[in-house]
Amino acid sequence: MTERAETTRGTAEPHDGTALAAPTLDAARDPGRGAGTTTAPKAPGLTAAEVAERVARGEVNDVPVRSSRSTADIVRANVFTRFNAIIGVLFAIILVVGPIQDGLFGFVILANTLIGIVQELRAKRTLDNLAVIGEAKPTVRRDGRGVEVSTNEIVLGDLVELCPGDKVVVDGTVTESDGLEVDESLLTGEADPVLKHPGDTVMSGSFVVAGSGAFTATKVGREAYAAQLAEEASRFTLVHSELRSGISQILKYITWMIVPAAIGLVLSQLLVEDNDPDEAVRRMVGGIVPMVPEGLVLLTSIAFAIGVIRLGRKQCLVQELPAIEGLARVDVVCLDKTGTLTEGGMDVTEVRPLGGADPAHVRQVLAALGGSDPHPNASLKAIIDAHPAEDAAGWRCTDTLPFSSARKYSGAAFTEPDGTESTWLLGAPDVLLAPGDRTLAEADRLNEEGLRVLLLARTSRALDDPALAEDPTATVPVALVVLEQRLRPDASDTLRYFAEQNVSAKVISGDNAVSVGAVAAKLGLPGAESTVDARTLPDDREELAAALEDGTVFGRVTPQQKRDMVGALQSRGHTVAMTGDGVNDVLALKDADIGVSMGSGSEATKAVAQIVLLNNSFSTLPSVVAEGRRVIGNIERVANLFLTKTVYSVLLALLVIASQVPYPFLPRHLTLLGGLTIGIPAFFLALAPNKERARPHFVRRVMRYAIPSGVVAATATFTVYLLARHHYTGPGALAAETSAATLTLFLVALWVLAIVARPYTWWRIGLVLTMAGAFVVVLVTPFLQDFFAVRLVGTVMPWTAVGVAAASAVVLELAWRWIGRRFPV
Repeated sequence: MTERAETTRGTAEPHDGTALAAPTLDAARDPGRGAGTTTAPKAPGLTAAEVAERVARGEVNDVPVRSSRSTADIVRANVFTRFNAIIGVLFAIILVVGPIQDGLFGFVILANTLIGIVQELRAKRTLDNLAVIGEAKPTVRRDGRGVEVSTNEIVLGDLVELCPGDKVVVDGTVTESDGLEVDESLLTGEADPVLKHPGDTVMSGSFVVAGSGAFTATKVGREAYAAQLAEEASRFTLVHSELRSGISQILKYITWMIVPAAIGLVLSQLLVEDNDPDEAVRRMVGGIVPMVPEGLVLLTSIAFAIGVIRLGRKQCLVQELPAIEGLARVDVVCLDKTGTLTEGGMDVTEVRPLGGADPAHVRQVLAALGGSDPHPNASLKAIIDAHPAEDAAGWRCTDTLPFSSARKYSGAAFTEPDGTESTWLLGAPDVLLAPGDRTLAEADRLNEEGLRVLLLARTSRALDDPALAEDPTATVPVALVVLEQRLRPDASDTLRYFAEQNVSAKVISGDNAVSVGAVAAKLGLPGAESTVDARTLPDDREELAAALEDGTVFGRVTPQQKRDMVGALQSRGHTVAMTGDGVNDVLALKDADIGVSMGSGSEATKAVAQIVLLNNSFSTLPSVVAEGRRVIGNIERVANLFLTKTVYSVLLALLVIASQVPYPFLPRHLTLLGGLTIGIPAFFLALAPNKERARPHFVRRVMRYAIPSGVVAATATFTVYLLARHHYTGPGALAAETSAATLTLFLVALWVLAIVARPYTWWRIGLVLTMAGAFVVVLVTPFLQDFFAVRLVGTVMPWTAVGVAAASAVVLELAWRWIGRRFPV
């Protein structure tokens, strides 16, 4: 009766032990049964004592639902890293040879690690709290009453109730079935729903697409099928992330560079250069420490964690962290109409009798249909509100056909008060009527106004007669039910945002194409005037992809077609996001690059989606996109800084080895330079707003800039260092040479920071100037001069350093601009 079946039990089933039950196929043998009346008592389920006994025996569904890594995992991941081990060993060496200021890098790494742990724990707490809010609450029957319990509170033998959209959370045997159809595609790959009868088995991980019923739990906990596959833990594990995999790839390259460079540097400083052993060790450590881009991994984790926290404040549950990144890469978003562009509720605005039908009789039929369904969807709820069950007094339901998205209609058979047997259908006019029927023209005119139109039709066929779906002439139109859909007030602004961000929006709905197009047009979606009936779409994937590229609004889309559409778009290289809240969206959500579910959606959709909008607000999506772009764009910025440092550190080590001279820096110099040109600026840049669209080829793009920048910085620094070695003589010469080299490297690295910080805003300019000012303070403050061992001697070499740095800045500008034009990816 509508394109989805919603899972709001409260309206039709109060769970008080006398709830209106689904009319079973045995109801024909119950002459006293009528629409809107209570049914014969159902199986009462377990008693409280039986539940307690099973809990004591451990027969409980104790599979943990993890929303994030455990605290121990977070601490372990932040502390026990390859690079922390390297830094820790070097820090221990400095503690032995001293002084402590050369070991500052150890305290910096400690602070960074603690910050990373704290931020991830905050993100974990946010995820855990949101996961509890969005957790599935199955209904079990105990002591004759339906009660909602947490998934891990189900015990062996519990009688679990099912209605459309519910996810089967444990394995069991069907005990009650009223047209119960279960989709097992997520387990078996078979897309066709399976009709379940009493005695049939149901497996955890499947979900209900039509009908209702109940099953007895036969396997719980780790014995359940889905638990054996993955213990349901996949919901919060990390899916593929180009950003994370790219950084891992970079770190692998760096490791291979560090090992030979570090070995050569150790041998050079300890064996080749006739230095004081302690001084040689300090300079050896000073050469190795900056090669390690430890802060890059830290800031990536912090950026993701803060993204989770920010979105959590907006009631957005990110079930898989890289989904933040994934949505930022999306260039096509497929939107389901009902529940996404429109709110769930509807209102009946008019009932138009056809062919001289008696309006009073039509009202009774609609009331009887409403009373025959214990789990009404949005359309039927509107009909129930307009035509309560009291209007169908004396009508007895003898058979039912639940609504399904594939059929597009539902039905029921009745014995009317005068003893007449009648069978009625309610659903899509263009499905129930033959092409060219004059009633369709009237329905189309209403659809063009953005109204939703259902056809009430009478048939002489049985409800389970397959000819109903194959022969529209088997139905006689009786009335058109006109419903008005409530548009989401924030949908128009959200669609406008996607258009401004060059993200194509495709509306894919099971409703009539003309009606969907009218709704989309009201919201200002470009291309909404050209609608496509999905029944005319080709089956060939390539042809389907071409049709999707040209169209914007698609109606009468079946669940399988939604899935095919996602695959066709992906075959064209698109990154596809799919939004939805009904069971007919599950397959497409599962296959999309990013699945987004509404918090009020079915348990099945929330289980497969990477992002759940708990506040049901479509307007939250731009925040998710913006957060993803902030993470990706800013990590790329800071990656340029960190990898530039790694490149110039490795190259300087190689030049020192080849020249057989002391390494130009002590660890304290690199701590100072790293903090002012990388560490502090990177922290602010990584958390700043960033609306740049995410682009692919992260590693390639970062290395194209970092390698030439590092080469220029190393070349300029080593040139000044060699000039200083010829200029200065006598005691203190090495300190003077080091100071000149430090000034050069700082100025070149500061210019790299100035380039990375573009486009400029007031705070970014202030950030660069603040870092420059901090270095000047070090140069002019005696205490800091002594602490960091930086004292410029004379005027020749300091000005030479400034000149070489200025020339290097020009080279950097030319190199970055040439790379930007030559390699625009």
